[in-house]
Amino acid sequence: MNDFTLGIEEEYMVIDPVTRELISHDQKIVEAAQRIHKDQVKAEMHQAVVEVGTGICKNTDQARQEISQLRKTVAQLAGEQGLRIGASGTHPFSHWAKQLITEQPRYSEIVNELQEAARSNLIFGLHVHVGFQSRELAIHIANQVRYFLPHVFALSTNSPFWEGRNTGYKSFRTKVFDKFPRTGIPDIFNSIEDYDNYVKLLMKTNCIDNAKKIWWDIRVHPFFQTIEFRICDCPMLVDETMAFTALFQALCAKLYKLRLQNLNFISYSRALINENKWRAARYGIDGNLIDFGKEMEVNCRNLVLELLDFIDDVVDELGSRNEINYVHKILAAGTGADRQLAVFEQTGSYEAVVDYITSQTIAGLT
Repeated sequence: MNDFTLGIEEEYMVIDPVTRELISHDQKIVEAAQRIHKDQVKAEMHQAVVEVGTGICKNTDQARQEISQLRKTVAQLAGEQGLRIGASGTHPFSHWAKQLITEQPRYSEIVNELQEAARSNLIFGLHVHVGFQSRELAIHIANQVRYFLPHVFALSTNSPFWEGRNTGYKSFRTKVFDKFPRTGIPDIFNSIEDYDNYVKLLMKTNCIDNAKKIWWDIRVHPFFQTIEFRICDCPMLVDETMAFTALFQALCAKLYKLRLQNLNFISYSRALINENKWRAARYGIDGNLIDFGKEMEVNCRNLVLELLDFIDDVVDELGSRNEINYVHKILAAGTGADRQLAVFEQTGSYEAVVDYITSQTIAGLT
């Protein structure tokens, strides 16, 4: 039986509490955090970013405990240095051109190759790993679960602002990342050999030097036996992070259960799923997505409720009912993007939006 173990990675903004701008922490937060959590806290390409990652967690309870502790530690250490952390897909007004790049050969190489696309890639995401007993099984499930990516992504939208402008998108982070090669929804792969041969060809022809330079919204991890979900904006609240983690885990478990009954969910083409991804980025949960089976537009909130019905029979087995139930709160209170926009509408102040983000980032962690 597959255990569907979990791993969570989050990327945080480092913020000057006076100007509310992004600021370099000169890796001091990372160095201090590594004394407590070792390699679970890392530097990122821009110096105003801190990345954290849990260990392998056996269930959502353990994952919640670990990601909460990591957030708490990083927030406390930032506070000791007179800084704050924030969890959002983009900073509301800081300009990327003012931000320093971390001095590390890997980042220098990426910047040298991708130039402005890399330097302007000042975005913050959530990555969720779900463990599988084999990479063969993982690629089979990954092909099918791609269909549901826009549904969970719509719930996670948390980046409406960019460089001091309301972009009109609920997730502008994905639009910024689109400038990178090998991003977005991947194609279907017929087998793990098919996928590995694709990677080998890219390496042989000097497109990439390692498989981690494939930055799709979902990928079978090149080194671990996991499916890595990479489509979501970094959520403001730990409760949101855990809801999306539980959704991804439950989707994998449900599709695996169907496979054991010799049933398959339809694997839709990249071109079709991209239509829903665009709608989710633009409208969040307030728009319509396409139900490809019915060949019609359906209200996104209704599709989310259908998704909850679809996974319902595996949720208690996974012990994640409380985390899944939080999705109803998101549908009622709005996504991170909706709440950021509401604060801006009330105050007319991007600084007020930053203050809201930083307070929400540590909400419930004490």
